[in-house]
Amino acid sequence: MRHLSYLAVLAGCLLGTAPLELFLGTRVYARPRRLLLTLLPVVAIFVGWDVYAIAAGQWSFDPRGVTGVRLPGHLPLDELLFFLVVPVCAVMTLEAVRSVRGWPAGDEPDDDPAGESADLADADADSAADADSAADLDADLDADADSAASLDAGPGSGDLEVAKAPGAAGGPGGPGG
Repeated sequence: MRHLSYLAVLAGCLLGTAPLELFLGTRVYARPRRLLLTLLPVVAIFVGWDVYAIAAGQWSFDPRGVTGVRLPGHLPLDELLFFLVVPVCAVMTLEAVRSVRGWPAGDEPDDDPAGESADLADADADSAADADSAADLDADLDADADSAASLDAGPGSGDLEVAKAPGAAGGPGGPGG
């Protein structure tokens, strides 16, 4: 039974992420072309890496932990399935998070293929906001200047009176006072 442990772990991964497809509508399996484009580079690179490492004697698999079905290059079938299942589960998880958070993937259908009208509207809104911010800043600076001017124009303009505490040097009731 131990020879099925690798497959059992992979089945657990698929079963664990299946609800994401069913209940959150991630549509990973409904877009096979996209999934295939995601899997091809992963599988190609890691299968090549494993086949090289097996041939070089740097990598091996415990025959008691795999099914025993070997592919060309002495790659266990279980390992190939690993390179398919784990990325599918990762994509499923990413799509679930995207779905819940509302994050765009960048491949959503668009009414404006060039996206120019949205970009122009955003640029106009940003320019208007910047102009409003600059006007507010100017108004604040003018108000600060007016406040400073009214302080200078008060009685005894330019004179600063310091009240000294009783008993302090030079104050009323103190030495010299």
